[in-house]
Amino acid sequence: MKEIFRILSINPGSTSTKIGVFDNEKCILRESISHSVEELAPFKEITDQKDFREEIITKVLNDYHIDMESIDAFSGRGGGLVSCTGGTYEINEIMYTHARTMFTVKHPSCLGITIAYELGKKYNKPSFCVNPPDVDEFNLEARLTGIPEIYRESKIHALNQKEIALRYAKKLGKNYKDLNLIICHLGGGISIAAHNHGKMIDSNDIVNGDGPMTPTRSGFVPAKPLIKLCFSGKYSEKEISSFISRTGGLSAWLHTNEIPEVLERVKKGDARAKAVVDAMVYQIAKQVGAMYVALKCNCSAIILTGGISHDSYVDQKIKKYISKLAPVVIMPGEFELEALASGALRVLMQEEKAIVYTGEPVFKGL
Repeated sequence: MKEIFRILSINPGSTSTKIGVFDNEKCILRESISHSVEELAPFKEITDQKDFREEIITKVLNDYHIDMESIDAFSGRGGGLVSCTGGTYEINEIMYTHARTMFTVKHPSCLGITIAYELGKKYNKPSFCVNPPDVDEFNLEARLTGIPEIYRESKIHALNQKEIALRYAKKLGKNYKDLNLIICHLGGGISIAAHNHGKMIDSNDIVNGDGPMTPTRSGFVPAKPLIKLCFSGKYSEKEISSFISRTGGLSAWLHTNEIPEVLERVKKGDARAKAVVDAMVYQIAKQVGAMYVALKCNCSAIILTGGISHDSYVDQKIKKYISKLAPVVIMPGEFELEALASGALRVLMQEEKAIVYTGEPVFKGL
């Protein structure tokens, strides 16, 4: 069996395409390609951007003298899929079709699957998708609400969450499936998930307005006042939705979503900034407590990750609330390109089998 596999990771975002080339776990190229509003303006639909982004990826590899023929596998960020279990998927026609048509959500991340699949076909190499945003491993108890028409959904930073769990387990010389963990991904969005022996059995919903406020999202707000606001005539449906997912949280309170700027204001004695940040920290800690209960108070470690966890003010504030529950570990930043490569590598090295995407959701309701 081949000892060194070269993998191209592809992670498209709203205004950038991040790529990484890995020889096994060694990163030999990392690039974040920004896309201006003017560059994306000619494309009416997100799906129309596919060829544009693929051409840029090819150009960057050429600029670094990396032959596309040398790539052994292509691994793309996912999206647009039905709910599925966690793991590494070899992209098949059903997954490709769901991503290409953005079957369940319209987001640039869906392009990761389509670009990886088409490059794989072009160069006769396998293509993979690792822990897409659609991963759903919830317990039934975590799904039900008091309104039978509404179920709680698994909307988590699954790719980074799983990668952090695997890295932490490896650091201990243990298997991820042997541990109970609470992982807090702290970024523009915040997901706090309970990992029970390799499954994310519960979490807040980062899309639909659940959990702590974040730099750009409202988090949980009481239902009746929200309903009243919706019918007040003051805001449109689009504006209310924006509070939930893009312009709420710190952005709404402080008119910026830049954590370094906000924390600088705190250090300079801005009482309003301090109150809002401390409220966000308090809500993060409460969500950790909820996940501790979801794990039946049996937790190996609580891990803080994501961009915000680089900051000691936030880390130490959170620790004061939760340190008695379990050891608190800081693993700052995000490892999405690495996660895409390592998931593909595990399959190529025959350490695990690729999962088959069936197009059938893991949960269809009671």
